[in-house]
Amino acid sequence: MEERALGPVVGLGTWRTFGGNVSRARKVVAAALDSGVRLVDSSPMYGGAERSLGAALDGRRASASVATKIWAGSVEEGRDQYGAQLAWFGGRIEIEQIHNLVNWDEHIDWLEEERASGRIERIGVTHYSAASFGELADAMRTGRFETVQLPLNPHERESERELLPLAAELGMAVIVMRPFGEGALLRQAPSASKLAPLREFGVETWPQALLKWVLSDTRVDVAIPATRDPKHARANADAGSPPWLGPDERALVEELAR
Repeated sequence: MEERALGPVVGLGTWRTFGGNVSRARKVVAAALDSGVRLVDSSPMYGGAERSLGAALDGRRASASVATKIWAGSVEEGRDQYGAQLAWFGGRIEIEQIHNLVNWDEHIDWLEEERASGRIERIGVTHYSAASFGELADAMRTGRFETVQLPLNPHERESERELLPLAAELGMAVIVMRPFGEGALLRQAPSASKLAPLREFGVETWPQALLKWVLSDTRVDVAIPATRDPKHARANADAGSPPWLGPDERALVEELAR
């Protein structure tokens, strides 16, 4: 598999996890970073998650790449969000994404100015809904974004039709949200015996199988599973290294997911 642009390839999401609970955030983030995770993703949409993440990174900011978002109906509101982010994350943002395409054509100009200043390293764009993938593709084709965040799991594969090929064509890094289908795919885990053919690929648990399925697509750079549990954060991180699944193994995961 080719080298990933953002690696290592398992990150940490913060949607519906610790919110404003700083104590929980510190435990989960510490477990993730200690296990080799380097990319942490958040958003103003996630309640107090950004503030909690900033506190959890105190003393460890150099070990993490922060991917957060602007989720604002106006440039003024977006700049306010950005100012708070700079305060929480040590004056820099590795990946600043426009969340769900909200006013992306208004925000991109000032975000490019901030990137030129060195306070932002990369600019990205996101959306969770297949109904908006056409507009997401249009934004990608402008050449003004370096990363795209989209959903991908055995139940949500719409991004394979256009977005993943387009990202590869444009050289954009891909961040995958919802690798577990917001938890829906975890409710009925296959038995250990059904997972046995995947053990030689480092898979011990069903979440690891799902992450390996996502990350074995060479067009994907990072998957960002969210969790409240430090133990789960460590186990998820273990799925972020080779060997990767081949076509037969990916087909097995797809069958088990049905």
